[in-house]
Amino acid sequence: MLSERCYDVHMSCICVFSSSSDVIDNGFFEIAKELGREIARRGDTMVYGGCNVGLMGTVARGVHEQGGKVVGVIPRFIHAKGLGYEPSDELIVTTGMRDRKAAMEARADAFIALPGGFGTLEEMLEIITLKQLQQHAKPIIFLNQDGFYDPLAALFEHMYERRFAKPVYREMYFFAPDLKSAFEYLDSYQPPVFENKWFRTAEI
Repeated sequence: MLSERCYDVHMSCICVFSSSSDVIDNGFFEIAKELGREIARRGDTMVYGGCNVGLMGTVARGVHEQGGKVVGVIPRFIHAKGLGYEPSDELIVTTGMRDRKAAMEARADAFIALPGGFGTLEEMLEIITLKQLQQHAKPIIFLNQDGFYDPLAALFEHMYERRFAKPVYREMYFFAPDLKSAFEYLDSYQPPVFENKWFRTAEI
């Protein structure tokens, strides 16, 4: 468990992206529960995908266990399957996936990804891309439980080496090995300043 010292809180709403799977190793559920508890202990609000299953449901319940506030954002077609976290302090039902992401992004002051699948990866890559395009300057954290995101970090390095992205973009995100380092990063975060995304090319 993290220290329950008083934080100098910099964030007010943390967006959490995570898996909806119920068949993954128990250690991932433990870190999800503790993430939710810590968000609440800090006095922050969590916004997330609104489901009651997998790590998504676990992190929401963790927030509520410590008296925190949960904002769920769920597409209508998923809510219709009975998968919404109805105890949410606010449950927003959107038309589809795209407006779900837009609603979460608009509310968030920071983004944390627990281990997840295609959906989690897609959400985080969009947030990184928007930061690259200077549409926001919010902190982005991959919670790298048990090295889950090591292959993704290696892929990012491969893109830098092959010049598909500028090495300075390493500053856009942080791979946190544990919760302590994740929140230390949040509390010391200073938005990086980037030049134009595009490499200089010869004028035509």
